Amino acid sequence: MPPRRRKRIDPALFELSVDRIRAGFFSDVYFNRSREVLRAEGRSARVTWQVSAKRAGWLGGIDEAVALLKLCSDDFSTLDVQALYEGDRVDAWDTVLLVEGDYGAFAHLDTLIVGTLGRRTRVCTNVRQLVDAARPKPIYVFGARSDHALLQPGDGLSAHVGGAANVSTDAQGAMSGKKGMGTIPHALIAAYGGDTVAAALAVAAVLPADIPLVVLVDYENDSVATSLAVARALEGRLWGVRLDTSEYMVDRSVMAQMGTFPPGGVNPALVWNVRNALDAEGFGEVKIVASGGFDMARIRAFEDDGVPVDAYGVGASIHGGRWDFTGDVVRVDGAPQARAGREFRPNSRLEKVK
Repeated sequence: MPPRRRKRIDPALFELSVDRIRAGFFSDVYFNRSREVLRAEGRSARVTWQVSAKRAGWLGGIDEAVALLKLCSDDFSTLDVQALYEGDRVDAWDTVLLVEGDYGAFAHLDTLIVGTLGRRTRVCTNVRQLVDAARPKPIYVFGARSDHALLQPGDGLSAHVGGAANVSTDAQGAMSGKKGMGTIPHALIAAYGGDTVAAALAVAAVLPADIPLVVLVDYENDSVATSLAVARALEGRLWGVRLDTSEYMVDRSVMAQMGTFPPGGVNPALVWNVRNALDAEGFGEVKIVASGGFDMARIRAFEDDGVPVDAYGVGASIHGGRWDFTGDVVRVDGAPQARAGREFRPNSRLEKVK
């Protein structure tokens, strides 16, 4: 049986600013000038433009790059484009995209394509590594507050491709069909006079029954007592509690245990204290979500130690590191022509873009 054909995302979903992109508004000016020079001299240079990853990872942003070519080049029908797919594993110097055609028709897209791939691959790779560290427990992406809001749709797609169970805003879920999910913010608890139970009951009154109710329990820095209070008040409705103690704080339940481990923030002792307290009162079904500065190493350490976390919330860690790409002309009219150190690198996994 032939392999199932993989699908690409509809370019319209990226809501590109087509007119401004075509005008070169977002392009490095030297690419715009290159296009102007070629046009002024009437010179047609049929090139093979090759985009390569400089670092191994899981590819993100490739369908956005295809959308740029389809919607913002001078005439996509004149270009021969081959590309990998979202989430493909790539090694350093793997070719992820090949464009063959008149360079002047797409020179202005170099900046945008290379930048898009770098950004989205960073998110996709980071999330994939977090997911692998936590597997089979879910990863919830709360990274919207760590970066510019207008980047959310593409980042949310890359997080989805990387394996995130859910995201925190509707914009992040726009291309994957997910709706934003979350807990009760500290600010709402403050609006109810610091009463976590009152805030939780108010949310439960308006939240659809099919949406899991997760409550933050660190507002008073007494996560055990607050977890028990909300579990009693919301018995049968509470899906889980979220531990989010600041790294600069030591939860009240942990103070008596200090001396042999770093006591700040959400640590294994705190998770065990909450789990044991809930279980002792018959709330074994209530899940624990851990958040607040979790990265791959920290999640892996929790999992290696068997800490009873049911899900992890991650934020800024999805934006860490660099996954750069380079775009280079490697052939002109089918003959080798490239800067020193670059060469045509075929990749049998590339598929023609229709």
